[in-house]
Amino acid sequence: MTELARSQLRTDLQRIETEDYRLRGGEQPGDFIARMLEYIGDPDPDLRDGLIYPAFYMWIKEQQLFTAEELYEMLKVLTDERHLFHGIGRTSDPGVFTRTFTVLVIGLIAERHKEQPFLTPGGFLLLKHSLLRYYTEEQDLRGYLEEGGWAHAAAHGADALEELVQCPESDEQVQLEVLGVIQSMLLNGRHIFCEEEDERIAAIVDTMIQHHLLPQEQIAVWFKRLGATGSLERSRSTDINRINCKNFLRAVYFRRDGYRAESVLHTDLLAALHALNRFKQ
Repeated sequence: MTELARSQLRTDLQRIETEDYRLRGGEQPGDFIARMLEYIGDPDPDLRDGLIYPAFYMWIKEQQLFTAEELYEMLKVLTDERHLFHGIGRTSDPGVFTRTFTVLVIGLIAERHKEQPFLTPGGFLLLKHSLLRYYTEEQDLRGYLEEGGWAHAAAHGADALEELVQCPESDEQVQLEVLGVIQSMLLNGRHIFCEEEDERIAAIVDTMIQHHLLPQEQIAVWFKRLGATGSLERSRSTDINRINCKNFLRAVYFRRDGYRAESVLHTDLLAALHALNRFKQ
């Protein structure tokens, strides 16, 4: 698309924003979707984060303007190699914006399915496999960029995963798979999360606990695995992993004031934190 088309999209979305996302006579949201998808990862945060994503949010979540068929067709585009997996595996590349803002929109579709199921079994598998693959393969973990604004892959992906675990099809196996990709993200060995990604990731596990999506004993065992990071031979990568796990577990702990003191979660969470803390007395 040309710079003229990009400028026209900006003008159209600014007008739509001022009119509270209500479309004029003869307009349909589909008239804008192809252009919004083309620029979903635009390096200009005002266009990407300030105009395109809010329009998706309002039309998918708040106004629910799309049919089930339209949402599924949108999901198929969002999960392709030009969007969610555009340049996957690269680091320090502007393509990160395409991936991280795509996954936010996928999260909106997952939330719609959670509340009003519409995906076929095949559609749900597409959603699940795409999100798990993305969270495993994303390598650009930068948070806020001076040039371009928020990338925030770990946080944006976590928001979508929190919706995934609440979908009606997300059985115990799905919950365990999500814990697996969270563990891989925390143990990335190169990037310490410092833009509150730990809070967004902790929300997934807190949701599992509060909605009884997985037996507490299995989550407690997983806490122990994270705690075992503290006993590994020290290196820069193991220090990064230990710090990420410690901050994440603290975020989980303080979401519910440590959970009930007599629960297995309380005991094993504190034990894992103790194992990860190099400054314990």
